Amino acid sequence: MSDGTLSFHEMGLDDRLLKAISQLGWSEPTPIQEKAIPLALEGKDILARARTGSGKTAAFCIPVIQKILTTKQTSSTEQSVKALVLTPTKELCHQAYKNLMDLTSSCSREVKVLDISPQVPLPTQRPMLMEKPDIIVTTPTRALAHIKACNLDIKHSLELLIIDEADLLFSFGYEEDVRGILSNLPKIYQAFLMSATLSEDVRALKRMVLHNAVILKLEESQLPEATQLTQYHIKCEEQDKFTLVYALMKLNLLRGKSIIFVNEVNRCYKLKLFLEQFAIPACVLNSELPVNSRCHIVNQFNEGLYDIIIASDENLLLDPKTKPQEQEKKKEKRHKKKDREYGVSRGIDFQNVSNVINFDFPRDVDTYIHRVGRTARGDSQGNALSFVSVKDMELLGEVERALSETGVEEESVFKPYNFRMDEIEGFRYRAKDAMRMVTKTAIGEARLKEIKQEMLASNKLKTYFEDNPRDLQVLRHDISLHTVKVQKHLKNVPDYLIPQTLRHMRGMTDKPGKSKGKRKPAASKGPTKAELKYKKRKADPLRSFESAGLVGGGKKKKTS
Repeated sequence: MSDGTLSFHEMGLDDRLLKAISQLGWSEPTPIQEKAIPLALEGKDILARARTGSGKTAAFCIPVIQKILTTKQTSSTEQSVKALVLTPTKELCHQAYKNLMDLTSSCSREVKVLDISPQVPLPTQRPMLMEKPDIIVTTPTRALAHIKACNLDIKHSLELLIIDEADLLFSFGYEEDVRGILSNLPKIYQAFLMSATLSEDVRALKRMVLHNAVILKLEESQLPEATQLTQYHIKCEEQDKFTLVYALMKLNLLRGKSIIFVNEVNRCYKLKLFLEQFAIPACVLNSELPVNSRCHIVNQFNEGLYDIIIASDENLLLDPKTKPQEQEKKKEKRHKKKDREYGVSRGIDFQNVSNVINFDFPRDVDTYIHRVGRTARGDSQGNALSFVSVKDMELLGEVERALSETGVEEESVFKPYNFRMDEIEGFRYRAKDAMRMVTKTAIGEARLKEIKQEMLASNKLKTYFEDNPRDLQVLRHDISLHTVKVQKHLKNVPDYLIPQTLRHMRGMTDKPGKSKGKRKPAASKGPTKAELKYKKRKADPLRSFESAGLVGGGKKKKTS
């Protein structure tokens, strides 16, 4: 190519693989793909560090498929398992499997792929493993279980070992599982480690798995540049968080799909029940839900069926200041009755996310990076807004220092978002009324009800949904839980509650009854005057909020 970038066509890939790449709309490789694929095809062991959303998954999927196709064309060896892909979570397994299936769409007869991460009885998967698929995708625990059950024998056939999100393996407690798998591998095999960070765990894994590895560490910041990702923080305490998220949603100041991160499962349901009272639908995503439900939620969110997901990533929240023995006890307690092979902030491919809101500030730098990495992926624009309390200020400083060290800009990576709470006093009173209804009993009941609903949909109706996929499509996860009494008057935002500076945008907010001026009926085509005027504003909803005069320090826009 003219700019010096090595194209997919120049990598010597099979025509069937190139056809699948073209069908996926990938015109040229990402930097990590451009560097990793040729080295992998040469037979090198690779340790690749690249930020979330950089295309790491395809960087190992493409050479794995190519090497299997080449082997089958040049030799007449019997069918066997040639590649093992290990990831820390079932969601990541599902994602890697989907990518492999997409890339083998034109050679599915030659390259068989199997995901054995679902938690079904081992004998159920034995017949599929007896067919010896070329590529197996799974978690370390599941792989070792099948090896011990003699369902999976890779002692002599395996050629490629891939570990994705390598820096998470040990934090999920997979160290012994990995050691068990390695003892059942051939003496010679090619290995890839893909990671967003080069932590001590990754270095330990490198010593265990790799031999004379090439280390690819792209010279890039861990998050997209400020022109693509805008990061804000706002200082607010617990009660103001709920008022603020309510105001942002009902005034339509956050446009597009949003992920709201909290630190505990209970907080998921507390926020969902709070928003429910204002007719703001949201899905909950956490480790207590069945894996099939979690994957279904993510898929439907990506398809545009939902706009808001409230997610917890509690597996990564052990207190680093706690003693190791106490950490283990807390870890066991936290993971009891939960799925340890789960992590929302890491790796899951949420698509077209416009906003990430840290309702609860993350407990460490890595978690912040991976949460915020859910938006501004590829060439898309994104916003990250973090609610920061007094106790979070030290952590905010750590995140800022870490991001400043990897970036090129000298100024702060965070833009202050000094929300003028006095402009939305009416919202505060409503928020207090709604919060009174969200009791511990209501949260407990909602938590139990949600799990029961999802278990029913995930297990009891699994066979039914396989035969009736359309019914699965209409299964919604953002329905109200009805464990609190919803007051009908809270659904709409009357004129007197809207800040003076936003009343000219009234057509874009909820309004009960008829408006004073003429409005086009819902069925009419074309935007209203208010909508046309609104579209002329800056694309960034948070900046448009600033121009509206609700952010301290900015110029206050005159109202007509």
